[in-house]
Amino acid sequence: MPPRALLSDEEESEDREDRERLRSLDTKLRSLFDRREDLIVEVRHITSEQKALYDRRLAPQAEVERLYEEHHALGRRIAELRNAREAARKKVEAAIVQVREVRLTFAPGERVRPDQIRKEIAELELRQQTRALPLDEENALIALLRQRTHELKQAEARTAVVAAHQQKLKDAEAALVAAREEFTLRGQELTAAKADRDSKMTAVREKLEVAGGLIASLREKGRARADAIAKIDALTREMNELDHEARQLLAKSRSRREQARRLLRTYSHTRGPPSEELLATTAEAQLEELLKRGKITLGG
Repeated sequence: MPPRALLSDEEESEDREDRERLRSLDTKLRSLFDRREDLIVEVRHITSEQKALYDRRLAPQAEVERLYEEHHALGRRIAELRNAREAARKKVEAAIVQVREVRLTFAPGERVRPDQIRKEIAELELRQQTRALPLDEENALIALLRQRTHELKQAEARTAVVAAHQQKLKDAEAALVAAREEFTLRGQELTAAKADRDSKMTAVREKLEVAGGLIASLREKGRARADAIAKIDALTREMNELDHEARQLLAKSRSRREQARRLLRTYSHTRGPPSEELLATTAEAQLEELLKRGKITLGG
């Protein structure tokens, strides 16, 4: 067994305390290293979850933007339909006025058709031929027949005028029906566009709720990741402090070794120069004994 450097009792006591402290530091460093590794794994896991949440948020966000575009387009369409409905309403009002004006241009007598007058004349003649009437009544009947015959001639003369008036009225009434149908159609289109726009807004709110939930989850994951990183930083600082302390203890051990070597040289000076092998062996004996009693691992 190689000779050991001589240490004082005080140095031996310090040496034992340092060895115990180094073992404690080594154990604590290993524990801190394991904890830091677990936190690093946790940070990586949280980061992966954040990436997945971000990717999931892209789909509803894009859907919201698309729905907004459609909502705005429907808003413009509704404005156009309102204008179209208002124009259709004005057409209805104008058509109503036109129908009233055409009707007022027809005199009551002009509305009587010749065939109606002929039918009335035939009834009067049948009455004259089949009934015995007092003289005054028969005279009145004859006068009425003459009047209706005169009206028939006038009605037959105005047939073309009456037909033109009737066609004009028919056209005005048809225009009124068409205007009302257009107004109804524009109203239906406006109602459908409003319902579609409302459904788009409802869908936007739903997608925003989904995106908001994902954003809240992202924020929560961000806070958890920040906390984990803060813990890693704290552990790293603590490990650096422990590592620094361990290095100081080893430096003290090396200092004792150097001091023992110097003492050995001084002691051996009067007894002849020691061999290089003896000096090296004796100088390393202290540290070798220390390492045998407890393995030291620095920095994890």
